[in-house]
Amino acid sequence: MYAIIETGGKQYRVEEGSTIRVEKLPAEKGEAVTFDRVLFCNNGEGVKIGTPYLDNCKVEGKIVRNGRGRKITVYKYKPKKNYSRKQGHRQPFSEVKIEKINI
Repeated sequence: MYAIIETGGKQYRVEEGSTIRVEKLPAEKGEAVTFDRVLFCNNGEGVKIGTPYLDNCKVEGKIVRNGRGRKITVYKYKPKKNYSRKQGHRQPFSEVKIEKINI
C-alpha cells in the first residue's frame, strides 16, 4: 500500500514504515503530524485518484528530527562590472517516519 502526498509545494510517494525528508514543519521532534493532502492512494485492491485531493484519506507520521541540509554556495557574478556576491545557504528540513495510511 502506498500513497502520494503533497506538502511544502512538493509531492512525495510514501509507504508505511518509510522515512521522508520534507520542508520544515512547525512541530518538534517526536510529535505526530497528519498529511491530509493525499493525491493518490493504492491499497493493493484498487486505486483512488483525487480531484485534486482525496476526502477520506489521511497519512499519519511522526517527526524523527529537524535539521538543516548540506551547505550550497550561491555565487552571483557580472563580468566587466566589478560585481560579485558569494553567499551560503542551508535549507531546513523535517524528517518524518510514516506510520499509517488511513483510507
